[in-house]
Amino acid sequence: MIETWLDLPTAGMFAVLIAFYAATGTLFVWLTSSSPVHGRFKTFVGVAAPFISTVSVLFSLLTGFLASDISDRNRQAWRAVHSESSAAETLHTLSPATGEDMARIRGPLRIYLQSVVTDDWPRMADGDHSADTDAAFEALLREVSDSRMAPAAGQAVHTALLNAVIRIRDARADRLALASDRTNDIKWLTVLILGIITQFAIALVHLERPRAHGAGVAVFSLAAIVALGLIALQEHPFSGAISISPAPLENALATVSAPK
Repeated sequence: MIETWLDLPTAGMFAVLIAFYAATGTLFVWLTSSSPVHGRFKTFVGVAAPFISTVSVLFSLLTGFLASDISDRNRQAWRAVHSESSAAETLHTLSPATGEDMARIRGPLRIYLQSVVTDDWPRMADGDHSADTDAAFEALLREVSDSRMAPAAGQAVHTALLNAVIRIRDARADRLALASDRTNDIKWLTVLILGIITQFAIALVHLERPRAHGAGVAVFSLAAIVALGLIALQEHPFSGAISISPAPLENALATVSAPK
């Protein structure tokens, strides 16, 4: 259920949050002020406003932890993309040292980057990867690891070329792992439930002033919708409204494809 909500487009994601907290907030206000059993809730008159902090602090802390987890995953994803593009550009820069006008390396490298941008990247939105990109990388690795290249380029340069290819492989592996990673649904469920409990705690304050405690529930609900909605938009680092751009890889592809 949580994953289905997180996979919605931006408008749908916020619509669900608004409907969810509007429904629960309205229910609590109705129960404590207008329902047939509202008289029972009047016996709680006198609950002090500072009581709210006992629940709201828990909500705030867990929301902060959730945001931190998601932000950290996005930073790792950003580093993986830039590391992959940087390694590709390094490989392209070193390739003339092979003494073969870099055609043997530039061709497979260009095919790999094209596959990443046009096939591998779109598939990451579904947590998947491209088999064609796998094959393109294997062809690139075979070309660079060819023993005939070492005498022409020199052992030091050949080692640097191999290290650049390994960096590409590792960065892509990190990128794909982060694309398929998802925040534990229990964390999201805990935060959403604590939001409901905080609404109820606010509704128990100022029971003798329905408009006051209704306004309190409404303001908190709005704050929760904005905060949780903006955090949810970052759940998928490679898709959605707030996502990491493939621009570094596209720039690397443009560099490799430029005529020499």
